[in-house]
Amino acid sequence: MRMGTAAARWVLLATVLGSGVAFLDGTIVNVALPAIADDLDAGLGDLQWVLNAYLVTLSAFVLLGGSLGDRFGRKRVFMLGLLGFTSASLLCGLAPNVEVLIGARAVQGLGAALLVPGSLAILSATFHPEDRAAAVGAWSGLGGVAGAVGPFVGGWLIDAVSWRVAFLVNVPLAASVVVASRHVPETKAGGEQHLDLLGALTASAGLALSTYGLIESRLGIGLVGLTVLAVFVAVEARSRAPMLPLTLFRNRQFSGANLTTLAVYAALGGAFFLLVLQLQVALGYSALEAGSALLPVTLLMLGLSARAGAIAQRIGPRLPMTVGPVGVAVGLLLWTRVDAGATYAGAVLPGALVFGLGLACTVAPLTATIMASADEEHLGAASGVNNAIARIGGLLAVAVLPLVIGLDTAGSPAALDGAVDDAMVIAAGLALIGGLVALVTVRTASKVATPTHPTVSSQPCGHPCLTENLDPLDAAA
Repeated sequence: MRMGTAAARWVLLATVLGSGVAFLDGTIVNVALPAIADDLDAGLGDLQWVLNAYLVTLSAFVLLGGSLGDRFGRKRVFMLGLLGFTSASLLCGLAPNVEVLIGARAVQGLGAALLVPGSLAILSATFHPEDRAAAVGAWSGLGGVAGAVGPFVGGWLIDAVSWRVAFLVNVPLAASVVVASRHVPETKAGGEQHLDLLGALTASAGLALSTYGLIESRLGIGLVGLTVLAVFVAVEARSRAPMLPLTLFRNRQFSGANLTTLAVYAALGGAFFLLVLQLQVALGYSALEAGSALLPVTLLMLGLSARAGAIAQRIGPRLPMTVGPVGVAVGLLLWTRVDAGATYAGAVLPGALVFGLGLACTVAPLTATIMASADEEHLGAASGVNNAIARIGGLLAVAVLPLVIGLDTAGSPAALDGAVDDAMVIAAGLALIGGLVALVTVRTASKVATPTHPTVSSQPCGHPCLTENLDPLDAAA
């Protein structure tokens, strides 16, 4: 498909609405944490698990979700994940206590593990190579609409009604299933339809045990998880149809871009978790005010992501992927001025503007580089790897940063003030590391490959469908 056509617009709409559910949920849940703590008598550890239960299951199963899409149809798995995510959102909204809420969040993560890699793999499989970076940029920017609307509308609903609406608002977005069923062509990898069951089991168990051991400071469980992950690598090296082909990591750009993802998303996850708490606890913001405070970030993402993707397509991804994380780091450092008594215009807004510019420069080129580094057979796996690394980065930050900065309570303004400043400095350092990795590993030039041979299967979908393989950008040019 080519950008600007009716078929392309329908595919973008379906994938943006689907992934927008996850974006919306992430931004609203952060704003809802103080209200959840008050209503369900939840401590800081409970709030960490409200975030991390979702991240653990998403991280553990996102590789499997991407692989299932490659094998059995990206559209089919995407729709299944969306239905599962929406059902779990309803359960979250009705949770009678924090334990049920945490369990429902874990189920949400399972749905997202099918949904998130599918949306990006669908774009990469259906768009013409010359338009993929722009399509990914549009997907990032339009997905930012959910991020922009989420804190504002969610904050208002939390203040006016209840934190439960933060989850129930996801339910109407399940309508994107109808759009996907009618307008998205089915694509899958060619060749034998074989599911790597042993690889799926060892990957999911290893990721779940490792992340759980880290969050709960259980060294033994963490070591068991790492051991299982080592077994997973051995299994994949010997499998005739691995869910994660290890050859992907031979591509320097693929490995480097994923390392950049780990560093940048760790910075984002830890900073946002603590900043939203500080705005409400130390500065006395309401949920609506805290959500609206970060609106400039998502508006900049909306306005600039597609443009950043198109620029990276022309000049290569190296420069934006290097400069973008530096901008993120500067924005985080500016947020060290957010202390009790600080004004929005003097402390919060400058950091939000610089942070948003840096993030807009980073996300689309980063995502497009990773997907361009994978062959057509493994688009879902590549997306799964990147999403797993992004979620693990955020999970590590949420679990570890409070320990590193010595924060053991979410309710004390005095405890938050200095500790959050320290966290912003650490997060800025992580973002700078991400930019340095991109500078060293990502090549400046990229060359657009043209379609060559048919390997992707299509299903009737009511409009001109994909009928040939669309080779990814030759990022190693």
